Amino acid sequence: MSIDAVKERQSALAERLKSLRLRRGWTQGQAGDASGVSASAWSKIENGLMSPTYDVLLRLAHGLGVDVAELFVPAREHMGAGRRSVERAGEGEIHETPMYRHRLLCSQLSHKRMMPFRSTIKARDLAADEGWSRHEGEEFVYVLEGAVELHTEYYRSVILEAGDCFYIDSRMRHRLVNAGPRDAEVLWLSMAPSGVAAPGIGSGSGSSGNEENRDE
Repeated sequence: MSIDAVKERQSALAERLKSLRLRRGWTQGQAGDASGVSASAWSKIENGLMSPTYDVLLRLAHGLGVDVAELFVPAREHMGAGRRSVERAGEGEIHETPMYRHRLLCSQLSHKRMMPFRSTIKARDLAADEGWSRHEGEEFVYVLEGAVELHTEYYRSVILEAGDCFYIDSRMRHRLVNAGPRDAEVLWLSMAPSGVAAPGIGSGSGSSGNEENRDE
């Protein structure tokens, strides 16, 4: 993705974030307090100066009381019988992080119990403490292309190739990294605990492992 395209998507997120904040009549400080991020970090994101990791997006969405997907596009439908969402090939909002490129699928529906993504796991070197995540809910990942390595808090790491899959409790510290020479592609489903909207993918953070701390 070009630098201009990344900046355009950061700008769209910034505008949406500001709109949701102003709709609630909050200052940046109040929004930061509700979300568990610092006011300076909120300001940088809202002004398009920082691209948040997915762990931070989880906090922003939780603080604003919306699905992660609603940080990118307004939801057009709410929970009810007979609803549906169709996503054509190549469509879906893109969110780029140092480790991943996530395409949000069927993001128009709000209050979903699961959040589907098609994600690229980038081929790059990682520090030992980079990219770890922990949050409520569960996750399912199916490898479409390439090879990935799943790291978890209580188990030995395991390499998965095309056709392999895993399902984890997201409260366990975890990360998903590339295990091959080229980018890998996966189908990623994040599922919320009962009674809570789907938070978005946990190990798509690209964070440094300090997920319990307030982010600058």
